[in-house]
Amino acid sequence: MVYLDHNATSPLRPEARAAMEGAFSVVGNPSSVHLEGRVARRLIEDARESVAALVGARPQDVIFTSGGTEANMLALQGAFAGATVAEAPITRLFVSSIEHDSVLHTAMGIGEREPAVRVSAIPVTSDGVIDFAALGVLLKEDRGRALIVAMAANNETGVVQPIHSIATLAAEYGALLHVDAVQACGKIAVDAACADYLAISAHKIGGPAGAGALIVREGAPLAAQMLGGGQERGRRAGTENLIGVVGLGAAAEAIQGEDISPILALRDRYESLLRTLHPNAVFFGSEVSRLVNTSNFALPDLVAETAVISLDMDGVMVSAGSACSSGKLRASHVLTAMGVPEELAGSALRVSFGWNSLPTDVDKVLASLEKISARTRSRQAA
Repeated sequence: MVYLDHNATSPLRPEARAAMEGAFSVVGNPSSVHLEGRVARRLIEDARESVAALVGARPQDVIFTSGGTEANMLALQGAFAGATVAEAPITRLFVSSIEHDSVLHTAMGIGEREPAVRVSAIPVTSDGVIDFAALGVLLKEDRGRALIVAMAANNETGVVQPIHSIATLAAEYGALLHVDAVQACGKIAVDAACADYLAISAHKIGGPAGAGALIVREGAPLAAQMLGGGQERGRRAGTENLIGVVGLGAAAEAIQGEDISPILALRDRYESLLRTLHPNAVFFGSEVSRLVNTSNFALPDLVAETAVISLDMDGVMVSAGSACSSGKLRASHVLTAMGVPEELAGSALRVSFGWNSLPTDVDKVLASLEKISARTRSRQAA
């Protein structure tokens, strides 16, 4: 099996597995004051320190969640509710057009529930970079407190976004900024100091699915969306997922200072060989800064959905477009926002390397693509 879908889920790292196996023997509730409870609490706080160190935050600013989706939801809904309570309501919400569905759907929900809130999409360039000038125009248009939402790097194209420039602009206009760093963590430097809210997810960095975190800058408005026992300093109720949090902490510690140059070498070798084999191949976002592990491309003669199935039957796992919960493919809203023609977008595939990828993986996926292309050419010639 060749697994090249790390942007969807990266396999569990051995460091995370070992830490989680050790935590299985801890039976205490982290909120209990007895010995077993204190042991569990110590594990939670150790993980909090590791996550904070990964993004340059304070441990007390880290809120553990069930994953990136909940972290994004808590940032948006919690910011709106918290700002209202503080009598400094948010009246404008600016969301980039290439955000993850967890952001887009939450933003749409806020717009539907809050008629006084203006929700606007920030366009992107043809390279998939957030249009900084367009954001400036949006901020100038109306008065009122704004919340800007921008991902650090796109999950489909890998294109890195100008977060520090956006943060500077947000500060100039007194706007709040939420950064979805789920895909960026472990692949580029992530600095929580540039954002009011920042989301990460364990299973994107070799931790377990079902764990994540939202980092909230001190003083940023936030109202809890899960109420109950007051865990996570009253910001997210519910007994902490001890095993998941421990796995997240171990993965966060493992990737700090990790050399990712071998992954870049695999990506570059893959694209170079694919260009040689298919001169008509189109690589999305390749002219701007990208995550070192991500290649989003199209072979115009192939249909992405068919190619993914054929590759899977050959033991190669990649992705195409955006998968919904039913497993069916739909048009990529990211490529659409970039102005990619529908037919070309329908041929888009994504290869994403990770911590356990090997040079032989490149050879295998290229050989499989060649077989699929040969079959396609044969059918077309018949």
